[in-house]
Amino acid sequence: SGAFGALGGDFSSLNVNPAGGAVFTTSQIAVTLNNKSLSNKSNYFGTATKENENSFDLNQLGAIWVFENSNPDSGWKKFSVGANYENMSNLDNKIYSRGHNPNNSISSYFLNYANNPNIGNFLGSNFLNYSQQQASLGYEGYVINQGTDTGGNTIYTPNTPGGGNYYQENSISSSGYNGKLSFNIATQYQDRFYFGLNLNSHFTDYTRKTSFYEDYLDTPGPQTDLEAVRFNNELYSYGNGFSFQLGAIAKVTNNLRVGLAYESPTWYRFTEDFRQTISSNLGGSDTGIITYPDYRLQTPGKYTGSMAYVFGKIGLISIDYAMKDYSNTKFRPNDSYFAPVNNQMEDLLDSTSEIRIGAETRVKQWSFRGGYRFEQSPYKNRKTVGDLNSISGGLGYNFGPVRLDAAYAYAKRDSQL
Repeated sequence: SGAFGALGGDFSSLNVNPAGGAVFTTSQIAVTLNNKSLSNKSNYFGTATKENENSFDLNQLGAIWVFENSNPDSGWKKFSVGANYENMSNLDNKIYSRGHNPNNSISSYFLNYANNPNIGNFLGSNFLNYSQQQASLGYEGYVINQGTDTGGNTIYTPNTPGGGNYYQENSISSSGYNGKLSFNIATQYQDRFYFGLNLNSHFTDYTRKTSFYEDYLDTPGPQTDLEAVRFNNELYSYGNGFSFQLGAIAKVTNNLRVGLAYESPTWYRFTEDFRQTISSNLGGSDTGIITYPDYRLQTPGKYTGSMAYVFGKIGLISIDYAMKDYSNTKFRPNDSYFAPVNNQMEDLLDSTSEIRIGAETRVKQWSFRGGYRFEQSPYKNRKTVGDLNSISGGLGYNFGPVRLDAAYAYAKRDSQL
């Protein structure tokens, strides 16, 4: 379950505590392949659905070189340099929900924008901001109608039938990854202390598509000519960033090890394109494209404390405890556009704790492993995204110059979208 902060000597440990690079005794190359199977269950006004997603990718690729100090009088025993790529987040996902909404139609969404007194004129304009584009899409798709002029403001009305019981479907699919390339340097002092530094380059490529469908065959109110509408959204976001990590490991005794690591905030720069389309049975359709100005994002830093006990060559048990304050997430520049977003995140997000517990036992060339992971929700209400619980198991076989390992991890959390 990733509890490597006080152990080192493994490529996974470099992402927790960079001092782990100095624990390697020989130069090594490692590659990890990953299969991710995802199952999302949804309940929308009593209708349950399920959507599955499966993907296969390269999860990790790295190499490290270990250099022994030939001077026997020096306290610095060795140093190591390494490079490691890890797919930190596989962003492939699918969610599907459907059911009858007893109260709200999609027309309410467009009316909230169209009847805003501060929206200004959006009809016939070639340059629309986000709010104006939402109102225009609803009008061009015949979901809302232009009504009477009241006090200098045009009042828009729904073209959808009243009465509730609107049949709705919503599918959400995402694809992409969040990768990290780490350049590691670490050193060992005497036989008890290890120190390390990571310089990390981050890169993200992400696409999110949503498709919302609504029809009125089961709506009890007076019918209109509008029978069905579909509203699609597609967001493409890509960017890169930088962070660094500092870490230390100490052998308190020959069996007990402790570790401490700090991961800086990640400073990202992003570019985003946003495309929307709407269509209905009345032939109304419209497309809106928004290219956002490049922006910067600062994610929170992280502190990790670790402890491990090694039972000679028989096995080990290890614990990592990490803290991260998600309310420190900031968009830049903190101007009139992003300041309200930053204030909202500060109100909604919270500091979190994460605990990872792992154990391993060895029988000749075989290694048997298991672990548990708990991560608190980053939201203060603990409902938007709930707590995460995860268990893992694995085994490995040591052929001498080559080692083969396999692992299985299961994680579950609830969310209210």
